[in-house]
Amino acid sequence: MGTHPSGPSTLLDGGGELLRDWLVRRPEALGPAVAARWGGDLPFLFKVCWVAKALSIQAHPDKKLAEELHALRPSIYKDDNHKPEMAIAITKFRVLYGFAGMEELKDILRTVPEVEELVGHEHAGKLMSLKDYDEGNEIKSSLQTAFAKLMATSKEKVSEALSKLIRRLNIESKIRTLTDKEQLVLSLERQYEDDIGVIAALFFNYIKLSPGEALYIGANEPHAYLSGECIECMATSDNVVRAGLTPKYKDIQTLCSVLTYKQVFPEILRGVRVQPYVRRYTPPFDEFEVDCCLVRAGELVIIPSVPGPFVFVVVTGEGKLQADTLSDGKRAKEGDVFFVPAYTEVKLSTHGPEPMQLYRAGVNSRFFS
Repeated sequence: MGTHPSGPSTLLDGGGELLRDWLVRRPEALGPAVAARWGGDLPFLFKVCWVAKALSIQAHPDKKLAEELHALRPSIYKDDNHKPEMAIAITKFRVLYGFAGMEELKDILRTVPEVEELVGHEHAGKLMSLKDYDEGNEIKSSLQTAFAKLMATSKEKVSEALSKLIRRLNIESKIRTLTDKEQLVLSLERQYEDDIGVIAALFFNYIKLSPGEALYIGANEPHAYLSGECIECMATSDNVVRAGLTPKYKDIQTLCSVLTYKQVFPEILRGVRVQPYVRRYTPPFDEFEVDCCLVRAGELVIIPSVPGPFVFVVVTGEGKLQADTLSDGKRAKEGDVFFVPAYTEVKLSTHGPEPMQLYRAGVNSRFFS
């Protein structure tokens, strides 16, 4: 939902006109601040994701790198924008994000001989010898070297190592309970046979979000969505550097060279209540924020006007949306999406006894402060 050319939104009431074309003719709908900063585009791209099969291990380039990649390979890197993003779990949602801490990585090297074999004894030994008080650059350099060595492994060696690993885990599962990551490896291998991403997954934080919890993902951070349903919002970009768990083009060298190699467990967002029925998720990016709105039977929820546009998507229930641009209001039901121009107040109410749940994406409120 948005104006990116890879999947542009059209207006049902406008005879199928592209939203971006409509905005070019009506820049006031963006508000002066948004139009001045981002031109005729919505600065955010809004998605509903149902992940039945793990999505690729990937990272999104920062603005400078996005410009360089787009100039070099425009057929692969479709635009010159960065792509910070945020995922809000609708159901239980599993994701890989960022590199695990050093003690966890050392434990992987000690207990998973197949990983040490692919990384190499020298690089594994270097990681094992590192201490918490060592220089950050030394830790980053050693981790980057070992990870790049792993990701560059030939397909034949990956296949051989995975066969050993899967066979061993299947045997051990009969005498002990496998760890979460070991179970994850078995699951991923069934989805992506002979893919280095199955083994690379052991290097990352394995995160399980409960419904209502969220995670934001900055530039050059490795991640992969594994399963579940989520609301996703990001800057208007389709730039993805992939390296595993995918049949699509892999740019392993670029990915390994641009990652931050931070070893920090990410902040889990739970939203802040801004109204009795509205919870807001605010990432550290100007382009977007997301509200979760639960409209209960008999209640009226008012979304005040703001100096920028926003987009609603109804995920459950049905009701009515009223605005000063709609004389009689508009029926809103599951799956409906609405574009709301800047400086427009919206009133939401339900039909029947069931609540209606919506998600609203808009420009980060702090941008207007």
